[in-house]
Amino acid sequence: MNNYFVLFLKGIAVGIANIIPGVSGGTIALITGIFENIINSIKSFNIHAFKLLFSGKFKEFIRYTNLYFLMAVFGGAFSGIFALSFVLGSLFETYPKFVWAFFFGLILASVFFVAKKIKKWNTGVIISLLIGTLIAVLIINVFDPATEDPSYFYLFICGIVATCSMILPGLSGSFVLILMGNYELVMIRSVKTVDLHVLVPLMIGAVFGLIAFSHMLSWVFKKYKDQTIAILSGFILGSLTLLWPWKTEIIKQFGDKIKVIGYNYSYPSTFSFEEIFAVSLMIVGYILIWILEKYAVEE
Repeated sequence: MNNYFVLFLKGIAVGIANIIPGVSGGTIALITGIFENIINSIKSFNIHAFKLLFSGKFKEFIRYTNLYFLMAVFGGAFSGIFALSFVLGSLFETYPKFVWAFFFGLILASVFFVAKKIKKWNTGVIISLLIGTLIAVLIINVFDPATEDPSYFYLFICGIVATCSMILPGLSGSFVLILMGNYELVMIRSVKTVDLHVLVPLMIGAVFGLIAFSHMLSWVFKKYKDQTIAILSGFILGSLTLLWPWKTEIIKQFGDKIKVIGYNYSYPSTFSFEEIFAVSLMIVGYILIWILEKYAVEE
């Protein structure tokens, strides 16, 4: 029972990370030692699993799919998402610099601890790291966000794309939703009001995407583990540009909507209390990941 409670807490951390634009739940899953188990457990939902389920072999189905593990992790993740959705808007409006500083520290530490899992550095691994970094930088700084679209099919596609990015360390599902134009619709308005017209097609797409993507990711992770970790480390490193606290928004009009399409970056101009506190939050975020890494246990 204690083990499932720990898994639930790790799931909460994954869920909270997923709702923050620029922060990846996959990064937290990798740091806390549950990433590979999540992928393999999701992958187990295949024809054999459903044969066990529909033939009434429930114990075998639960064991084959590692269902209790998934229930604990995803139960925690959904709890974290719903809990944070009620405070996220006000936090970013009131203390944006402090929020970004804290998560910058989290992700900066994640780069080091994820890359530390690479067993053998070679040319291929270094190239993978650079490719991952470049992809993340391009996604964050080059692509323009789309306009909001509440159609069922588009929400289904959003569910597929965003969930696949959510389980990839370094790629933020929330930021992908921003690029697709549906972040505010999904993560702020619909989660708060439990709007099933939005959440149901999104969740169907999410489940479909998770099962399909997990097979590919599991195979790549086993076949090219060092290269995979390197490219994931690059994703995390590239995402740091979005999280830098000292920046101003570049906005653009899309029809009747105004979207943030990028940022102008700067450095602290003074050593005021506000700047010192922001740097302190960076350090706190870094230390928190260090603690998670120190006490993480591979599941």
